[in-house]
Formats: sequence, C-alpha cells, structure tokens
Amino acid sequence: MSEASDSRPGGHVPVLLHPVMEAVSPVDGAWIVDGTYGGGGYARAALAIADCRIIAVDRDPDAMARAWAHAGVDDRLKPAAGRFSEMDAIVAALGGAPSDHLVDGVMLDLGVSSFQIDQGERGFSFMREGPLDMRMEKRGPSAADAVNRMSEAELTEVFRQLGEEPAARRYAKAIVRQRAQVPFTTTLELARCIEDAAGGRMGRRTHPATRVFQALRMFVNDELGELARALVAAERVLRAGGRLAVVTFHSLEDRMVKAFLRERSGDVPGVSRHQPERHAGAAPTFDVPQRKAIEPSDEETAANPRSRSARLRWAIRTAVAARPNVPPIPSGLPRLAQLEVDA
Repeated sequence: MSEASDSRPGGHVPVLLHPVMEAVSPVDGAWIVDGTYGGGGYARAALAIADCRIIAVDRDPDAMARAWAHAGVDDRLKPAAGRFSEMDAIVAALGGAPSDHLVDGVMLDLGVSSFQIDQGERGFSFMREGPLDMRMEKRGPSAADAVNRMSEAELTEVFRQLGEEPAARRYAKAIVRQRAQVPFTTTLELARCIEDAAGGRMGRRTHPATRVFQALRMFVNDELGELARALVAAERVLRAGGRLAVVTFHSLEDRMVKAFLRERSGDVPGVSRHQPERHAGAAPTFDVPQRKAIEPSDEETAANPRSRSARLRWAIRTAVAARPNVPPIPSGLPRLAQLEVDA
C-alpha cells in the first residue's frame, strides 16, 4: 500500500518521497526509470528537481492512462507500458532513449497503490465489495481462480509463505469447505469466510483476512518473481554511477532486496570484500553507502498510516559487468500458470 491520498496533481504521493529523491539524486540531462509509475508522485518530484527524463513503466493499464495524461502536459515523461522486470528491454525499445540504452536511475515502489486498493472494482481490498480479482494487468488468472481451483495444500503454502499467516491451514480448509457449496466471486465473501474461520475479530487491530489477501495478491501477480527479475534488470540497465532505490512494504520483499544488495556489493557475512582470494567474477556490481533500511518518520506514519511498513534501500552501480544470476524466491509455491483459464 504505497501511496497516500493527496490533493496535489496526480492525486497520490508516495511514501519516503524525500529520501527516495535523495537516493536517486536527479540531475539535468539524466534518464531515470520509474518502474512503478502509479500516480506519478516520484516522477513529478524528480522532474521538479531537475530537467531530466523519466521513463514511466507500469503493468497496470489505469496507471499507464495516468502516465499518458501526465506526458500530455510534460513531454519529459516517456510512458512505456510493461513490467519493471523487463525495464532493460523497455529502455532499449523506447524511441529517444539514451543511445547506449543505459540510465542514470531506477525507482521502484513495490506493493499495491492506493489507487488500486481504493477502487472496489479492482478486488484488492477486503474492506470494499468487488469482484475477487487483484490482477494488476487486468489479465491472466485472478484471485477467484486461485481460491476456487487450488488445493487445500496449495492454498496453505501460499498463505504461509507469502502472507506469513500462522493460521494458513485453517483458512485454506475453510475456503475449500465453503467453495464446495458455492464458488467465491467477491472480496467480501472471502473476507467473511476468513473472519468466520478465525472466530471473529476478537479485538484484533487488523482484520483476520489481511495476510490472506496480501498473499493472494502477491501470488496472482507473481510479485516476488517480478522483484527478483527486476533487480537484475536494474543491474543491467544502470550505467556506472547510476542509482537504484527500492521501497518495499513486505518483509519478504525487503529481505530479498537486502540479500541482493549484500551479495552484489560483496558484503558477505564473515568475509571481507577486500580479501585477495575473491575472484574477479565476484567483484561488486553495486556500492551500498547505507546498509540500514530507511524508514518513514513518525510524522509521516501519523499522516499516512499505510506508510508504516515501508522500507527504502538504495545503492550505486559500479562499472563491473552485470551478473546473470537471479535472486532466489520462496520454493514450494504452486505455479501460477496452472491457473490459466482455457480460452
């Protein structure tokens, strides 16, 4: 949940806006990939700081409609629909992009935006009635396909791994039992099923369905796989001295970014990056000036409670050639492809 309602142009402003701008450091003439355009908050901030060019990427058609509207009033914004995991190919194919197909910055704001969660028809929220959808690209298998077609064991793994839900098996069993009577079609049907299985709210600060909805969204959109591929795509597309900034909202995402930057910077626990036996192939591709993640201030979380789980990690690209290996993602999850609906 990465953006807060606001009256400024674009409607929403991303969290950690000033730290992200400091990390990316836009300058005149720079080319920067905004891999999660959303409401355009980061893009507008960067364009206000410097006379740069922003390549606005998003897999959500609604976000791209906003990007094209933005480009209509500022031709420094270059919309390019697609997944941020393919940003290097997107930059290479974009007309007017740098001739060497390398950029000076990459900004990624992960998770679901307020635009998506506040629209009941998108099916992301258990607080609003809507179709059980959750697809960022509005195509492919939906959350309804997942809960109606996956086995109890598969649902348990999705809830346990992606939602870190302690009651994963209980909730999966309840879903399978209820769908045997009637398939799930709406968000509130699923939310009520989970709430009943949990024995009600029982004074909980958060709804019992919170982690289940999070897990389904991450599964339906292959969010961890996309992030793993995006990190190596950013490594390929950034020029030496280019900056990568990633804002996460989930512990699994943050751990993945942290592990990637630690491995790519040569910060192996217990091993000095300056030891002579380190071979050339392991030379650092990123420098990480600040190892600790940056968190929102108390003022920001008070103004926007959705920002409380945000973490920013950033790094600077070295001149060492990119590595081919992709960071690992949790194993044992069912394959999204198995849910493809016959045409």
